[in-house]
Amino acid sequence: MKSNGASGQEQKQVARYAGRLAAARARARMSSALRSFFAEQSFDEVETPCLVPAPGMEPHIRAFEVPFVPETPQGKAATLYLHTSPEYAMKRLLAEGFERIYSLGKVFRNGEIAPHHNPEFTLLEFYRAGADYHAIMDDLEQLVRRAAAAVRTVPGHAPLKVPVAGKLVSLEERFERLTVREALRSRTGLDIAVLTTAETLREEAEKKGFRFSPGSLSFDDVFFQIFLTAVEPTLGIDRPTFLIEYPASMASLARLKPGDGMVAERVELYFGGVELANGFSELTDAAEQRERLVEEQQLRQRQGMPVYPLDEKFLAAVGRMPECSGIAVGFDRLLMLLMEVESIDQVLLFPAHEFFGE
Repeated sequence: MKSNGASGQEQKQVARYAGRLAAARARARMSSALRSFFAEQSFDEVETPCLVPAPGMEPHIRAFEVPFVPETPQGKAATLYLHTSPEYAMKRLLAEGFERIYSLGKVFRNGEIAPHHNPEFTLLEFYRAGADYHAIMDDLEQLVRRAAAAVRTVPGHAPLKVPVAGKLVSLEERFERLTVREALRSRTGLDIAVLTTAETLREEAEKKGFRFSPGSLSFDDVFFQIFLTAVEPTLGIDRPTFLIEYPASMASLARLKPGDGMVAERVELYFGGVELANGFSELTDAAEQRERLVEEQQLRQRQGMPVYPLDEKFLAAVGRMPECSGIAVGFDRLLMLLMEVESIDQVLLFPAHEFFGE
């Protein structure tokens, strides 16, 4: 006898459609809420090029290469890249006199497919002239609350209390500010203000039961092997945590803290153990920025990673930038957490794993 009920496959399709529709609508509400906030704060939305002659130089990020094949006399064959961040272009705008700017759009990072990674994803990045990273943290705290109120609209649910991995993260109170030194010391007993070399940090960590891969490891390598297992999963559990004052070797594009050259004014935001954002009080010394990028080129070469050219227009702009701060926020990760789903795929209409026939 034929059943009038829907088949298991049909039920899955209905559920998939419902999930995708909910994600699309939540994404639209969150985008609208963020743009409203920026309008209230007199930020200008800017568009930057997706195709660039030089991508970011972060040692662990691989860009997509795109050959430009000219079909007119005006063009010249070149290797371009899909941008991994709009940062370089936005800093050129700051150097021209833009004061408060944000970008909400797609960026691309090759090889990244995981529960919290997709090779094409949405990044929110914003900058303030005349302000350090404390101001940008205050902005982001307000933005996260706005996003939560926009996304979490189910009656009977508190929009500012978000379950993550069995814990309830509260967005109601001021977000925690915690230095990297104190985070490591409180979780492991290791003090990086005293253990300042790879050898001393590794030796003391091994006494506490940490194990490391054989071979020569830099201070940063040792630190991150400890951090990723013993510290990161504990951050932002009761309330979101701003992790601040990274060791100077991890400054990236941040300035060193005035009066304390051992640490950089770099910040990351953690929400339920998940990294959501990375920002800085921006470095405005062009010579130092060039030196750091050259060092990253050399590190990429040692790691067997592609070595990208220096972005000379960006470097020329660095020395003209005002004192400023900026931060990049993983839009899809934030949406994922606020929707209480476990994978970034669940908030994307076309996740990358579909390319591989899964």
